[in-house]
Amino acid sequence: MTTADVSAARTGGTERPPAEPGAARPGRRRLRLPPKALPYLLLAPAVIAELIVHLVPIAVGIWMSFKELTLFYIRDWSQAPWTGLGNYRVAVDFDGAIGAGLLRSFLVTIAVTVLAVGLSWLLGTAAAVLMQERFRGRGPLRAIFLVPYALPVYTAVMTWAFMFQRDTGMVNHILADQLHVTGGDRPFWLIGDNSFWALVTVIVWRSWPFAFLVLMAGLQNISRDLYEASALDGAGIWRQIRHITLPSLRPINQVLVLVLFLWTFNDFNTPFVLFGKAAPDGGDLISVHIYHASFVTWNFGTGSAKSVLLLLFLLLVTAAYLLVTSRRRPAHG
Repeated sequence: MTTADVSAARTGGTERPPAEPGAARPGRRRLRLPPKALPYLLLAPAVIAELIVHLVPIAVGIWMSFKELTLFYIRDWSQAPWTGLGNYRVAVDFDGAIGAGLLRSFLVTIAVTVLAVGLSWLLGTAAAVLMQERFRGRGPLRAIFLVPYALPVYTAVMTWAFMFQRDTGMVNHILADQLHVTGGDRPFWLIGDNSFWALVTVIVWRSWPFAFLVLMAGLQNISRDLYEASALDGAGIWRQIRHITLPSLRPINQVLVLVLFLWTFNDFNTPFVLFGKAAPDGGDLISVHIYHASFVTWNFGTGSAKSVLLLLFLLLVTAAYLLVTSRRRPAHG
């Protein structure tokens, strides 16, 4: 009797083929996911963590806005008395000192945002249009244009703070000593009314390269045949920009303006590094104003109420902007 006959006799006369490597064992079921569910499953941990990082501070801030959370209750926040809408009434009471300060800061923020966003968009559009033409040195010049956007914010703003110094700053050296624009006087740029223009200058210097980068990418999608055809019809550079470039960039400009508006309106690093904790009236952006109300005067309840009001304002502006721009967008079909 051969070895095969002995094995067959032991197994009841039937010989089972050897199991293939990786084959599922009988009695076990594999959990099979739909192919489309795998990407969402991989993204789920990051999405959950992101929601926790954002939603938990927002919920805590809203809870704090209804409490009289001052310096006396810092050690035990839960013991702070409930004020309801009291903090909101104080914040919007423009006849009082707190409400008047918030209104002044809000108006300054609006003015800085409108000027900074408008100038950043204008400079970015002009630079993007000029960089479309091929000429020697275009690549290095593009890289130079992006330097303000690539620099760390603290390094860039601290450099501007030194440049705006009254006695040793380069700005006054050029304006007063070289160009004699100020009549020999050296103005203060980091205090007083001139702080408004100093802040606008720094924000525009940091923001316009982003607009340039986005618009330059958008111009790559416009066919050169449109410009060549319009040139054959006698259209000049200004008519091409008005009737070809700007209409083609309209969807990109809608998103770009909204992003620049939100970034500038919420900007905290630039005024804080430029002016310090006590920003002058001309540079008192609402983000620094809320920081001062919360962490300098230790009135976290009022500061949280101001933060919630700022959040509601930005949500309303964003919703209204998206509604208006979506209605103006031409329908495709």
